[in-house]
Formats: sequence, C-alpha cells, structure tokens
Amino acid sequence: MKTPEDEYRYGTADLPKPKNIFFYTYAATMKLVMYFIFGTGSIGLAILLFPLMKIFLHPQERFRKYARRAVSATFRFFIRLMCLAGVMRVRISDREAFRKLRSKVVVANHPSILDIVYLVSLLPNADCIVRGTLVRTPVVGVIRNLYIVNSLNFDDLLEQAKRSLEEGNCLIIFPEGTRTPRHGTNRYKRGAARIAIKTGSNVQPVYIGGNDKYGLGKNDAFFSYNRTERYFYDICLLPEIELTEYAGLEPQIASRRLTEKMHRRISAEAFMRDNRIL
Repeated sequence: MKTPEDEYRYGTADLPKPKNIFFYTYAATMKLVMYFIFGTGSIGLAILLFPLMKIFLHPQERFRKYARRAVSATFRFFIRLMCLAGVMRVRISDREAFRKLRSKVVVANHPSILDIVYLVSLLPNADCIVRGTLVRTPVVGVIRNLYIVNSLNFDDLLEQAKRSLEEGNCLIIFPEGTRTPRHGTNRYKRGAARIAIKTGSNVQPVYIGGNDKYGLGKNDAFFSYNRTERYFYDICLLPEIELTEYAGLEPQIASRRLTEKMHRRISAEAFMRDNRIL
C-alpha cells in the first residue's frame, strides 16, 4: 500500500501523456513479454544448465565461477534482445574496464528493476546481495546457487561476502536499499561501506543514468512504459575509492565517511550528466 510519501517520491502526476500511443502500447506489451522471457530463462538456467554444470565442474568454487559467467552471458543476450525489439538502447562508458574488475564492492544508484541485469551482464564475476523475498520468485534457482540474500544476519552475510571477494568476484550492492525515487532522494545505508571495510576491498562506484525509467521503477504500473521515448541506459564507471584514506579510523566513523563519499561521487556524476539530484 502506498504511503503519502511514496505518492510524492514515486508519483507520476508530472509525467506527460504518451507521445505516440501506438508505440507506447507496443513497448509496454514488449516489456511484459521480456519479463516472461527473463523468468523462463532463469528457470531454464536453474533446472537445466546448472545441474549439468555441477556434474562436470568441481569443486563448488569452479562451478560458481562458470555459472556466474553463464548468467552474465545470458543477461547480455537478454539486453541485446530488448534493444533489437526497439524498446531500449544503452551506452557503456568502458565495457573492457568493467570486465577487468576483480574483488571490488561495486555500488550504484538504482533507478530501475533492470539495473542488476545490466551490471551482471558487464561483470562476468558478479556476485550481489539480493532481497530475501526473491527466493519466492522464478529466479530462486539462480539466487540459491550464486548470490547472497539480505535476510541473513550480518555476520553470516559478511562471511559469504568475504569468501566471494577473496575468490575474485565483484560484489554488487545498491546502497539506497530500494529503487531511486522519481522525486527527492534516498539516504545511503552503510552496509556496503561496512562490508568493504571489514573485507578490505576497495569500492567501485557506478552511475546508471539516461532518461526516465517509468515502468521499471518502484510502484510503477505493470503495464506502463516511458511516455515519450524508448528507455536509454547510460552506464558510467567512476573513479575507484581506495580504503587507504580510511586507515586508522574507528570502523563506525570510517563507514560513515566512506558512505558519504560514495553518495557524493555518484551524485556529482548524476548532476553533471543528467542534471539530476540524487
């Protein structure tokens, strides 16, 4: 149920009417088709590909390595499919730099439900912390095999994150804890900073920009789409934040300052590229 605050933050009263009702109907329909394809593909990975990979790939760490690559390749195909359908376009600042990232805590703003799909497609070694409620969705088989759920207590979550980062994976976290609102801002939570400090891993900020993501945001109508144009994702790799500048600080102070720096870096890019305040 929407609260008055949600009505303001995720409200749609200021959106224009659809510029082209025929394209809008087509694109909103194709978005639902893509949801179906994504769900079906996730089930296929979990019940067909992963069991077969487990037979031939040992130990468990080797299976997870190649399973992550398989998911990344599948997500790249899914994005190409959306682009070919004419409902999306994307610009990546440096694809090769993304592919070379190792053992980083990757933090980003979160304007849409597809943000994790884009980041995993760019990072063949991607791990992420996902909502525990997703274990009741069609992607449960993928999540249980590869990713960390946020319903764990912090010590268990930290242990899994530490192991994953030591294996060379990049851990994706959205510090807002929810999708970026259409109006106003979200306070960044300290979980990503705490994990980075506890594991000794540098932080890699990413800005996810482009145009309005109406139809993919929080509380948006299921049958909805950008009112004036196809979705545009502009994904930019920002300068890395090293932990050396926080050495010697109390953990609580260090996590607060690191969180503030993540927010400043992403917000500055948002303002410069899209004149947007995050």
